[in-house]
Amino acid sequence: MNSHSPFPSRTFSVVLLLMLVAALAQAQLRFQIGAGAGVAIPASDYAGTTMDFYSGTKYGLGSGLNLQAKARFGLLGLRLTGEVDYSSFSRSGEAQPGQGTIDLSQKVVAIKLGPEFYMGVPFAPVTPYIGINVALSTFSGQVQFRGVPKVPSATYDLATAVRLGAGFSGGVLVTLGSFTSLDLGISYDLMNASDKAWEDTDRTQDQRLDSYLALNDNRDPFYKAGDEKHFINNARNINAFQVKATIMVGL
Repeated sequence: MNSHSPFPSRTFSVVLLLMLVAALAQAQLRFQIGAGAGVAIPASDYAGTTMDFYSGTKYGLGSGLNLQAKARFGLLGLRLTGEVDYSSFSRSGEAQPGQGTIDLSQKVVAIKLGPEFYMGVPFAPVTPYIGINVALSTFSGQVQFRGVPKVPSATYDLATAVRLGAGFSGGVLVTLGSFTSLDLGISYDLMNASDKAWEDTDRTQDQRLDSYLALNDNRDPFYKAGDEKHFINNARNINAFQVKATIMVGL
């Protein structure tokens, strides 16, 4: 006959479950939502000059406005964030020294999701954090050529493109009241970490212009040295910094 009763182990399991429920009930459970603005700064091959753009080495864009909406759900020191960002980039300048002008503009709408990790500061109304995310970015834009060699003068739309990327962030949450905080943050986004592609838009029947009418962040498969139509010979990285301030409201 088995002399051991099952009741002690069941009791222990029930007590453990109750302790876990109590711990969760006392944990810092937070939900916040907010909106903010800042500046978006192109980096790597996304920066440069209009001459770089014309030669196909970089995108040649300059800094612009960033707007964002952000939501944060937190439990047990780990917070999951979701964010929708709108960033604009632009640049104007010459195609070659003294030869025509180019006006560039691109807009990026990014949906980001990832965790944030927090470090409490005793007796201070600030909470530093770091975070990582995955992001889905949609690119659109325009380019205007005026008197540029080998390219017809006109304004052209960039074919819409979608890329999967990743990002890193850091900042501080400054407590402003019981339900309000100021999120001061900076991020570095690798917007085309995967899915780089070359797209032939076929809008100009294989002219030099075709290379400018899509995002074309991969090497032109028809590249030949000295070819004026197929001149992009390297994959290009689309990276950017964001510096932003966001007002967050919630529990």
